[in-house]
Amino acid sequence: MIQRLAVVGVGLLGGSVAKAARAQGIVREVIGIGRDRARMQAALDDGGLDHATSDLAEGVRGADFIVLAAPVRAIEDLLERLWDAAPADAVVTDVGSSKTDIVRCAARLARRRPLAFVGSHPMAGSEKSGYAVARTDLFRGALVVVTPTEASDARAVKLVTAFWEHVGARVTTLDPEAHDASVAAISHLPHLVACALMDAVSREAPRALDLAARGFKDTTRIAAGDPQMWQEIFLANREPLTRAVGAFRRSLEELDRLVQNGDPAAVAAALARIKASREALA
Repeated sequence: MIQRLAVVGVGLLGGSVAKAARAQGIVREVIGIGRDRARMQAALDDGGLDHATSDLAEGVRGADFIVLAAPVRAIEDLLERLWDAAPADAVVTDVGSSKTDIVRCAARLARRRPLAFVGSHPMAGSEKSGYAVARTDLFRGALVVVTPTEASDARAVKLVTAFWEHVGARVTTLDPEAHDASVAAISHLPHLVACALMDAVSREAPRALDLAARGFKDTTRIAAGDPQMWQEIFLANREPLTRAVGAFRRSLEELDRLVQNGDPAAVAAALARIKASREALA
């Protein structure tokens, strides 16, 4: 049982963390921390939070479990501010979608003062944002990647893993670099491609959008995500993302070459191979 859970950033993910922990009965008290206390009023009104504050030091005082649910580029700054304010026995995790820089920041801070930090990344979310779309069941059945290092406290790794399992998630473990390479390929690249596709049609064939049906809308749905959040993700994970974009470009060029060559058998063979890969994923 977590006695006091502090959630820094009470939006979609942070709000869902608070709601899910409350619903599963694994926490006695939930504190929300954000830049604007008034924006957390809805979470206070519906019982997602017991208290809310815009003062980080006040919010983490007495907390035994702290979740950093801020935008990915803000998490390093929050760690700097949190490190001296958090109780010595607190366990800290985050929900950032890139991990290498965050984990390195925590390792550097640990030389200043021991504090148990273990990175996390819930593979759950929406193109929408804010507490209004937070859900009790957001993590149910979702995959959460936990990213400990050799220096991570074993007890903290166990507690962070147990927390995500209690709110319904499936947990796997990767080192931070392997995590970042993987999410660049299966999360960040698809978002970039969806944005590029939406941009290409909007610029080159805007009138075609009048005919857009489910296929196009499904493919580009994630392009409606928060621009500020996604520019931070792209830049935070830019090296793995650049490699993923290169792999995508090569595949796109290969398909384009096959179409340009006009060989029906070659095009069909390529599409059949890709179809089989997609069906294996399902």
